Amino acid sequence: MAGQDYYEALGLSHEATTDEVRKAYKKLARKYHPDLNPGDRSAEERFKQIQEAYNVLSDPKKKANYDRFGVATDQAPGGPGGFGFDFGGFDMNETGAGAGGFRDIFSDIFSRFGGGFGGAPHTPQPQRGNDLEYTVEISFWESIKGAVRKLNLSHFDACKKCRGKGSTGSPTTCRQCGGNGTVTRQTGPLRFNVTCNACGGQGRQRRVCKQCSGEGRLPRSEKLDVRIPAGVGNGSRVRVPGKGNAGLHGGPPGDLYIISRVLPHEFFTRDGDNIHTVVPITPSEAALGAEIDVPTIDGRSRLKVRPGTQSGQRFRMRDKGAKSLRTGERGDHYVEVRIVLPKVLDERQKEILKDFDKLTREDPRAEVYAAAEK
Repeated sequence: MAGQDYYEALGLSHEATTDEVRKAYKKLARKYHPDLNPGDRSAEERFKQIQEAYNVLSDPKKKANYDRFGVATDQAPGGPGGFGFDFGGFDMNETGAGAGGFRDIFSDIFSRFGGGFGGAPHTPQPQRGNDLEYTVEISFWESIKGAVRKLNLSHFDACKKCRGKGSTGSPTTCRQCGGNGTVTRQTGPLRFNVTCNACGGQGRQRRVCKQCSGEGRLPRSEKLDVRIPAGVGNGSRVRVPGKGNAGLHGGPPGDLYIISRVLPHEFFTRDGDNIHTVVPITPSEAALGAEIDVPTIDGRSRLKVRPGTQSGQRFRMRDKGAKSLRTGERGDHYVEVRIVLPKVLDERQKEILKDFDKLTREDPRAEVYAAAEK
């Protein structure tokens, strides 16, 4: 992605915050993920660009240098030593306006680039890889009982040739600087000790791995069996350690987070670890009370309906809900009963209902009248 704008790749302005960078990356990564665009090479290339942009803009040091110098490294140009100066023709201990002026000028240069006289050699530091997220669609019963899913995961994996280090063999002394990390340049009466461009100020040269160009990792597609534990809910995040992007220069890998998207069920509704259902009952069961069979996630269970139960009334069945991922305990099952009137088929049924109505002295609309007439 050399020469391209990392902010533009994520659709952001150069004033974007870290949180905005993270949100933009998640949105675009889901859109262009190779698993969601099988066979689309342009989507795969776009996904790689998004990954590269996020790797830079999510790292505070890299982002700071990129914003300031347009270079995606964790060091300012020229290495941590910046520029080293040897004032062979001048005595910087002299007093007076001239000496003070030079000190002020070069102090300003050093403060800008974070260096000093004779900066220390720099060695690439291991960096942890980024975490990845993967959304998996599962059924209601898979969320209750658990499941195993096969994923085709696209991520950065450690380079096999250099074992993730980015270099092969042992480092050797730099021939250009003789191991000092700096070389001398002279301009008129001034001699400058500048960072050696052959070793980057390290004094020693690594044999950069040709397979991964020194990063220590390569893009790879991997088939992975992921166990989804019993009890996951819609939006639950399950961590798979070490299956995120590989780190840079031998750094540890990030983690993979599986986000569950649970499909709705025709009869059961889940709220947290609790299960909700609606069960029909007859008028006689509601009036006289009864024991009925209720479907639960464990099979049918007996529920005692109290005499005088009204339509819409709820009953709780303890420990009949889903298993909690955090505590391992189970939620409850809430049953809402609905009174269903039978169809009147013959004259005898009509007469029985009329006789029952005559025996019922209570007016079911009495409270409605009272409330309306206040």
